[in-house]
Amino acid sequence: MQNKTPYLFEIEEKADYIQSLLGHIEKIVELSEKKGITESFFEKAAAHISFVTEKLQLTPIQVVLLSHFLNKCDDQAISIEDIAESTKCSKIRIIQYMNEFDVLEKRKLICCCREYKSVSYRVPLEVINALRKGEEPKPDRHENISITEFFTVVENLFDQRNDNELTFDTLSAELNDLIKVNIHLEFCQNIKKLNLSKHNKVLLICFCHLFVNNDDENIGFHDIEDIYEHKAEFRRTRHMLEDGSHTLIEMKFIENTNSNGFGDRESFKLTDKAKDDLLSELHLKKHNHFENKKGIILSESIIAKKLIYNEKETEKIKQCSDLFKEEHFRSVQKRLKEHGLRTGFTCLFSGPPGTGKTETVLQIARETGRDIFQVNASDIKSMWFGESEKMVKGIFDRYREYVATSDIIPILLLNEADGILSRRMEFSDSSKAVDQTENAIQNIILEEFEILTGILIATSNLTKNMDKAFERRFLYKIEFEKPNAPARKAIWQSLIPSLSDSEAEQLAINYDFSGGQIENISRRNIIDTVISGVSPSIEKLRSFCQEELSARTPQKIVGFKQ
Repeated sequence: MQNKTPYLFEIEEKADYIQSLLGHIEKIVELSEKKGITESFFEKAAAHISFVTEKLQLTPIQVVLLSHFLNKCDDQAISIEDIAESTKCSKIRIIQYMNEFDVLEKRKLICCCREYKSVSYRVPLEVINALRKGEEPKPDRHENISITEFFTVVENLFDQRNDNELTFDTLSAELNDLIKVNIHLEFCQNIKKLNLSKHNKVLLICFCHLFVNNDDENIGFHDIEDIYEHKAEFRRTRHMLEDGSHTLIEMKFIENTNSNGFGDRESFKLTDKAKDDLLSELHLKKHNHFENKKGIILSESIIAKKLIYNEKETEKIKQCSDLFKEEHFRSVQKRLKEHGLRTGFTCLFSGPPGTGKTETVLQIARETGRDIFQVNASDIKSMWFGESEKMVKGIFDRYREYVATSDIIPILLLNEADGILSRRMEFSDSSKAVDQTENAIQNIILEEFEILTGILIATSNLTKNMDKAFERRFLYKIEFEKPNAPARKAIWQSLIPSLSDSEAEQLAINYDFSGGQIENISRRNIIDTVISGVSPSIEKLRSFCQEELSARTPQKIVGFKQ
């Protein structure tokens, strides 16, 4: 018999440990789903709970709750109701455990999203990865990192705050801790020396983040509003910024941007003093390249993806892609210019969600070597009257600048454009200011269509309510339909290659899914395989399909109402 090397023994022991940890967690879920969180359950599950308690340094009830969160790890919005149903507890009882939720959140084992009057949770992917390796999940403290890495972490923190996954106080504490463990950086030393109040420190770091990560020198109130937890604090900050009495303005760290030579009271930027005093170690150029901006997708960064369409869409998409190849595009533009015609190209990709509209734009960009300047139309509308119009003008101004500095004209992607392409309102004495603002936005976009010299592609789920003026200005219109059965079969086999022809065909016939829905199920398939170590059976895939169907059925609002 051949002796095993120490390395092989180590692999086997590690595999056993992983199986043991996840196996115990699975047994905890199974037993509590049967018995609920009762005394008899804790007696029956004592060995499993004890094992996980020791490994993860949690209390028994925290282990039970975490186990149920992990069992729903593919859900990005786990509600109180979900945990109550899973543990066979009343929602009132689960409310009593919310202090334990807070502990799990503080340990970064779960993330909490606190939106208006509702709370939901998710399990971070790094937690799942640690557990499947048999390791205790430990958040990275990001110590002794470079200044570039520092601002990447800062960006992630502000993104979590914008997604309501961090409170303002938690954001402030995380930033303070990040500065403390990276005091070797000049930026951290200089921020600490300023001895600013909590709110002013967070605001200044936010301005630095928006400049460094987004190259943003036109920061409006909509950019900073989500930082604040209380409206009163935001209003106070807004008023001080507007009248110039804010501490950061008096310290000459931020200033108004200029519009036609006049200071814009609602738009701000970092001063040159702030850049010199705080950001010198970044060696920033006066004019950063667009490649460093948020919202820019570089063509070489787009991962090739096989997309499958019905026959009608396939032909139209190929025509569009061929046109945007540089050798054809320049020639066509030149010919249009010679005839005194507009040289810009406007395209509309419409159809139900999940039919591949946005992904098609990405693949066209990759194939034709064009970067993408992406704008989500839903982000354009601002609660502050007059702010949205400035944002829209700014978007097209920045796109023109990008075109002027690019060797190959980039694509302006106006994603989810339903809201701003709808029919314009008729004005009356009772017209609301918001209606007038939306009309103003649409008029600006129509004017920009007329003078466009690049490529604009808008995606939309609905076109029935589209304003005729927009419809006339789209040179190319491609309607994406849900895939037919042959196309669905091909999508199933491309995303889950292990499926046989007959299995893929049956799934395609039985479930009238979009490509996006099939992709969701393929993700469930991968997650289940990672956690269990076994590829799901065809019966399991069918259960995923049924769950996907249920998810598309309108249900009552979930989430804990505060």
